[in-house]
Amino acid sequence: MANIVKKLARGAITASEVTQYTVPSSTTTVVTNIVITNTTAAAVTATVKLAGVDVISAAAVSANGILAIDLKQVLDATETISALASAVGLRLHISGMEIA
Repeated sequence: MANIVKKLARGAITASEVTQYTVPSSTTTVVTNIVITNTTAAAVTATVKLAGVDVISAAAVSANGILAIDLKQVLDATETISALASAVGLRLHISGMEIA
């Protein structure tokens, strides 16, 4: 088995729930870090779901602030990471390891 440390997702979070990452077939992924930055002058809430379950649920990210979470969560083949925000202006960075 190959273990590949990699960026799983990076980009803007929209006001609609969008899939940010899908685990490839025949692969297991371990999510290790989630970082959300707010580029606006007002607080914005963020929700991040792993395999359809909220791990961050409507958490407020302060104006020009950051929310950083270290975790170890396993996703199986074809499971997804999705995210949404209460307004535009949030950026998402997710790191982890794929085990194939």
